[in-house]
Amino acid sequence: MRVDQIEERFGDQVRVEWRAYLLRPGNEGGDPAKHDKFVEYTKSWQRPQSAEPSLAFRPWATDNAQPAGSLPAHVAAKAMAEFAPEAEAPYHRALMDAYFAENRTISDPEVFGDLAAECGVDRSGFLGHVNDHQLRFSQAAIDEHNQAIEHGITGVPTVLLDRVLPVQGAQDFASYEHWIQRLIDRRAS
Repeated sequence: MRVDQIEERFGDQVRVEWRAYLLRPGNEGGDPAKHDKFVEYTKSWQRPQSAEPSLAFRPWATDNAQPAGSLPAHVAAKAMAEFAPEAEAPYHRALMDAYFAENRTISDPEVFGDLAAECGVDRSGFLGHVNDHQLRFSQAAIDEHNQAIEHGITGVPTVLLDRVLPVQGAQDFASYEHWIQRLIDRRAS
């Protein structure tokens, strides 16, 4: 991911903070008509594949139900950040791979647990933490989504540089590098 490149290039000069932006709210899995429409939608993932070569994008080609919105995955990511902070980044990547490359239902708690185990985290302890704090993490994700809207963010990906400069859409690494270097230079002067 470009974020990995940014962290590698700039080291401790940058801090990456993943924030929630809710996608497909109200989506319900299981409806065959909605599933067919969802499968058709995922064919559009082929375009970002060329822009983000370190991620695999595969149109939905399994019988797995589509996720019921993105809130459950945001809750799981927030739970991981608190439960096993050292696994936060690998878990975030695992959620993205599970959805875009493996066509797994990332709103399913069983998938959350499987991904946690794949990241070396205690599955049952993690699922208990998700369950025990689900309302708090849900509210945090909703609050972050609303803050994004207040900043004028209307979709993903959006990178908010220095908490004020939104860069929307998948950009090439050189563009991110340019904007970040300008901010670093401006701070230094």
